[in-house]
Amino acid sequence: MNAVIMPVLVLGLTGLAMGLFLAFASKKFEVEVDPKIEQIMGILPGANCGGCGFPGCAGYASAVVNEGAGMSLCAPGGASVAEGIGQIMGATVEVSDEKIVAKVLCQGDNTRTTKIYEFDGELQTCAAMMLYAGGDKSCVYSCLGHGDCERVCPVNAIKVNDKGIAEVDEDKCISCGLCQKACPKKVISMLPQNKKVTVLCSSKEKGATARKACSTACIGCGLCKKACPVDAITVENNLAKIDPEKCIQCGLCAAKCPTNAIKSEIKEIKKAEIIEEKCVGCTLCAKVCPVGAVEGELKAKHKIDQEKCIGCGLCFDKCKLKAIKMNVIERRD
Repeated sequence: MNAVIMPVLVLGLTGLAMGLFLAFASKKFEVEVDPKIEQIMGILPGANCGGCGFPGCAGYASAVVNEGAGMSLCAPGGASVAEGIGQIMGATVEVSDEKIVAKVLCQGDNTRTTKIYEFDGELQTCAAMMLYAGGDKSCVYSCLGHGDCERVCPVNAIKVNDKGIAEVDEDKCISCGLCQKACPKKVISMLPQNKKVTVLCSSKEKGATARKACSTACIGCGLCKKACPVDAITVENNLAKIDPEKCIQCGLCAAKCPTNAIKSEIKEIKKAEIIEEKCVGCTLCAKVCPVGAVEGELKAKHKIDQEKCIGCGLCFDKCKLKAIKMNVIERRD
């Protein structure tokens, strides 16, 4: 009987001693966590995407408190989270409510480009494909469509469609930028979601070469630049680029593009109209109109030439007396 009881007692006492030792050690060597870290953790979305540049939400919260990291680096949380962190840290954070999303600047799918070889290796990734002639598509600047971006997205907001090109669900996108970092072709950019006119091309080849490689390539012709009424477009290295800060989303560049390399998602065509009984002839609308569509002398009723009006809405935004209305003349499906 003693042969059974003694080992049990020894094990029990050993376990008790070890438990007491661990309890003592946990108190003795406890690392105090700044309560601000826990408070910040409580308002972070918990995506743990790493888009902030730190290892997950806990790493970011610690970096804000202990290292002075920026308080507006959490893209998924947006302005509300940044403001919340600012309140916890006792600081003011200036952020924009404008959502930034990933956009694939390429239309070179399997119907617009051609395959130059078949890759039968086991590692079917864009990074691996880059090692062989820069990819398997005729355009060396095109999306390769092997899903490196898709695999790193924490919310399944980007996928490769059945035509072999990545596409983004902008409503799901949390602005973490991981897809942009994963793309070896650098055809993914983080841009404002509310900007509906985009150059969907990344090719820097000269016109004839670019068009031969992809039917919707930008050929650097400059027609879009000439059409833009606010100088929002530049052409560098045979590629058009739109400055989102200057763009007024009139869509004229997309209409002029001969290869459809510029995509316009504007759903409505609008025209401005003066409400005569409210107009006092201040000329503010005429001064901001980029195409000279507003007619009228100082202190006289103004009119808008409907043929010239591009529906940009700058006059509407500028008029302090609300003497201008925007009429929808056509809806696009």
